[in-house]
Amino acid sequence: MTESPAYFAHPTAVLDEGCRIGAGSRIWHFAHLMPGCELGEGCSIGQNVMIADGVRLGRNVKVQNNVSLYTGVECADDVFIGPSVVFTNVRNPRSAVPRRNHYQLTLLARGVSIGANSTIVCGVRLGEYAFVGAGAVVTKDVPPYALVYGNPARQHGWMSTHGHRLNFDEAGRAQCPESLEYYLLTEQQVSRISPTEAVC
Repeated sequence: MTESPAYFAHPTAVLDEGCRIGAGSRIWHFAHLMPGCELGEGCSIGQNVMIADGVRLGRNVKVQNNVSLYTGVECADDVFIGPSVVFTNVRNPRSAVPRRNHYQLTLLARGVSIGANSTIVCGVRLGEYAFVGAGAVVTKDVPPYALVYGNPARQHGWMSTHGHRLNFDEAGRAQCPESLEYYLLTEQQVSRISPTEAVC
């Protein structure tokens, strides 16, 4: 365990030698951080969470209760992972066939949110601010700002950085009702734009 007085760990948490924990992080009951995992600053790790060797979390990542982050998972800053989300790291597991050298990367870009009880099949990339609805089974890449849900998960719209559904007008422009930021939809890609661009 990296020595640092700048984070909190509940007495029941297991912090293996060699894990790295950023300042301001909070680690709750019965969590287990394995050697070689890395948490950025200000992370929140819920009850009964396991973080395996090689997993990297950016700043301000929130992992809710009962989640296992297996080797191959990488999260950028500001990612939210809901309760009981399931990750995998091998596409074709067999108990009798060792596949430790075949772990696939699963990449969660900045601002991704994953709803409770979702399953993220390994080898996919969730783009910036993608939003995965509760109970979804994600089997392929998700574009930035996309809203997906269902089994298998399919896209059903777009979300703002503040987590609101975006309703685009005929010109392909939308505004978040909370942040008041503007967005532009062109060729099935969403980007943030300035207020000046929104009125042009």
